[in-house]
Amino acid sequence: ADLEDLHLYATPREQRFRRFASLEFEGQLYMTPYDFIQAVTSDEPKHAKKWRSLSKQELNQILMETPPVWKGSSKLFRNLNEKGVISYTEYLFLLCILTKPHAGFRIAFNMFDTDGNEMVDKKEFLVLQEIFRKKNEKREKRGDEEKRAMLRLQLYGYHTPTNSVLKTEGEDLVPRSYWDTLRRSTSQALFSDLAERADDISSSLSDTTLLVHFFGKKGKAELNFEDFYRFMDNLQTEVLEIEFLSYSNGMNTISEEDFAHILLRYTNVENTSSYLENMRCSIPEEKGITFEEFRSFFQFLNNLEDFTIAMQMYNFASRSIGQDEFKRAVYVATGVKLSPHLVNTVFKIFDVDRDDQLSYKEFIGIMKDRLNRGFR
Repeated sequence: ADLEDLHLYATPREQRFRRFASLEFEGQLYMTPYDFIQAVTSDEPKHAKKWRSLSKQELNQILMETPPVWKGSSKLFRNLNEKGVISYTEYLFLLCILTKPHAGFRIAFNMFDTDGNEMVDKKEFLVLQEIFRKKNEKREKRGDEEKRAMLRLQLYGYHTPTNSVLKTEGEDLVPRSYWDTLRRSTSQALFSDLAERADDISSSLSDTTLLVHFFGKKGKAELNFEDFYRFMDNLQTEVLEIEFLSYSNGMNTISEEDFAHILLRYTNVENTSSYLENMRCSIPEEKGITFEEFRSFFQFLNNLEDFTIAMQMYNFASRSIGQDEFKRAVYVATGVKLSPHLVNTVFKIFDVDRDDQLSYKEFIGIMKDRLNRGFR
């Protein structure tokens, strides 16, 4: 009963992690790779989750079977299935990957590479634990401190003092988002503080599938940018493939209506039926969306911030835009070329008054929700 009560003290992201996680080891919760895929592609777990306690022997066996990073692929999580453990901080890290442009991967790598030797070691990567924990403390719900301490133990595997958020001369150093934290936390002072804390906690934390995948079973390997990039690109591709295949039924395309369903998932659009009906009337003959078109659109979404800047420079921010203007702005801002059919389909979904113009503000608002899968 006490553990169920913890849900009331959890943030939405923490609640989702607890709902989909299926493993527990020494009081800390973990997701399997299958749990993670479910968490980012489904509204609810397929089955009611009960946390299964892992023995040390079972955990070691799982980690022994973890492939090295050079054996990674866009089917890694599907191949591992239930044979893997993902911590809460790694869950947040993987969510970051899914919503960021490829250009941002270099920023992430350089942030971990604190000594600038073009390689990331396990200790440098563990700084991630502290960055996300510190950010999370700023979002914690007020309430029963004992319950919050229990929740921290469940999510991080160790107790943390409530007043340990890093500040310098009264200035709060934790920006808006996890990604901003990575991008802005460039001072050596901040990283040395975090690295020192990572030293303290690394001895008490268990290895995970991600740590063994990146740094080997002994934790002595180092990660180069090419492997890091490939892992991130593979994960983005894998999640998109899973979403696409769930609608394609073995075909090479999904219908325009299915594409609309996927786009409107995780958004706060209340009446999706009006968008779907509008599209059915505007595109009476189904042509289909290929996986290449599908992937290119989500690559564009991951560059939504740059697209927003481009649109503001074009001074379209306060008015509607046509298909040619939209296509050009996407290419200029992101380098992604969207096919005419894909652009036309997007317009037909969101062009509610059917004037072949897109309401820029409404489109951006809905797509920001979709990009962040309901956790803007």
